[in-house]
Amino acid sequence: MPARNRRLPSHLSWPLTPSDLDAALGERMSRVEKLYFGSRPAEDGSLLAVQWYGVTVHPSLRQRLSMTVVPLPAAERAVARHVLVQCCLPEVAAWIDRAVAAPETWRQAGHHRHWRPAGTGVTHRDDFDPYR
Repeated sequence: MPARNRRLPSHLSWPLTPSDLDAALGERMSRVEKLYFGSRPAEDGSLLAVQWYGVTVHPSLRQRLSMTVVPLPAAERAVARHVLVQCCLPEVAAWIDRAVAAPETWRQAGHHRHWRPAGTGVTHRDDFDPYR
């Protein structure tokens, strides 16, 4: 959906679309309960965040995910999209697979992972720790 239809300022753009996520993640998207498109750039440069819901939320959300795509300056979209599609989305897919197969104690807790571009690849941080 164009930014103008989502009330995003014209100088900002989302680096990924729902179609990008569907193409890269396939059936894993069935675990995504909510897909958000942020309205402001992240202070730490994160462009994609995934949250695993533990047992502390409503039972219908247990072992499900939310995903947030964060906007960035429109001029940086093409490069960021390429890096995210090539490097980040395979990592997201692997993270979701590991989350689903994780021991019950891990799955019962809430977890977060954020990604941001780093050179020609991406870097991530878990559960609000600093980026590595």
